[in-house]
Amino acid sequence: MKQSNPTDPAKSPIVQEIIMANRIGAICAELAKRLNLEPAKALMLFYESKTCADLHDRASGLYLYGPLYVADEFMREKGLM
Repeated sequence: MKQSNPTDPAKSPIVQEIIMANRIGAICAELAKRLNLEPAKALMLFYESKTCADLHDRASGLYLYGPLYVADEFMREKGLM
């Protein structure tokens, strides 16, 4: 069994922040496409949503899902699905 490495760079808060920013970018690109919005508008709408708050809340488990699933959650939250 592989032991976890306490110096694993992927566990760094900075790396985790970069990963989350990348995921949010992918989610918002998908929302911009689905809703025919400018990416900046999609980003603003997403950041103001409960879905975004849940994505940042580890207890919700939403961070475990991919960008398309999270985009679906946003669409459901806004009554667009």
